[in-house]
Amino acid sequence: MRYRCHMPNGVALEKVAKLAAALPDTLVGTRWRNRTWLVRGNGFAWERPLGKADLKRYGDATPPSGDLVAFITDGLDAKDALLDMGLSGFFTIPHFQGYAAVLVELRRARLADVRSVLEVAHRLAAAMPAKKPKK
Repeated sequence: MRYRCHMPNGVALEKVAKLAAALPDTLVGTRWRNRTWLVRGNGFAWERPLGKADLKRYGDATPPSGDLVAFITDGLDAKDALLDMGLSGFFTIPHFQGYAAVLVELRRARLADVRSVLEVAHRLAAAMPAKKPKK
């Protein structure tokens, strides 16, 4: 008998892109030089690599690696509650202090968790007033 070996965790960036694109009225754009998923002009998820300043703050500790995606949350309390759940791959950085969004290290995350936070982020952005494109 042959067993399939699979990682219990780990989500490919292109899987996130496919899930996001399947949500109603989602468009893909670029913000902060990173691929961003938007609904009604509001970003709800975006690729967010760590910059030099982010990496420096980790000092001797090993920083998250691989593909990272940020997702908006329903306020700072919701962000804190999500982080308190201890979901694998979910974290924040000092740059996000006071900002209602979490980061996810996709190689460590579970698909169900990523899908859930993606869907909530999409609903939140869809409920915001539409942003007009900048000229």
